[in-house]
Amino acid sequence: MTFVVTDVCIKCKYTDCVEVCPVDCFYEGENMLVIHPDECIDCGVCEPECPIDAIIPDSDPKAAAFLELNRDFSVKWPNLTRKKPALPEAEEFKAVKDKYPAHFSEAPGDGD
Repeated sequence: MTFVVTDVCIKCKYTDCVEVCPVDCFYEGENMLVIHPDECIDCGVCEPECPIDAIIPDSDPKAAAFLELNRDFSVKWPNLTRKKPALPEAEEFKAVKDKYPAHFSEAPGDGD
């Protein structure tokens, strides 16, 4: 089992989750984070740290749509192991529904 970052993260990119991850399995895109499913140890410490509930276990039916996105982009984007400020538009976008694919960017973030 693994945890999955969903489209709720898009254009918010809060990184509270990254700071508590014991195995550094978060990867940074331009406007969201993903979890590498093969690196995640299913400890669950990241899930309650997300202030907008963007992280869910892969056993949640909503996770299926985002599991492959997490897998695909975790090998393309740089690793992120430290907390960074959220995106400037995070407050505006945190309540927006169905952000994928309209607001998703495939561009990598800066990483550490």
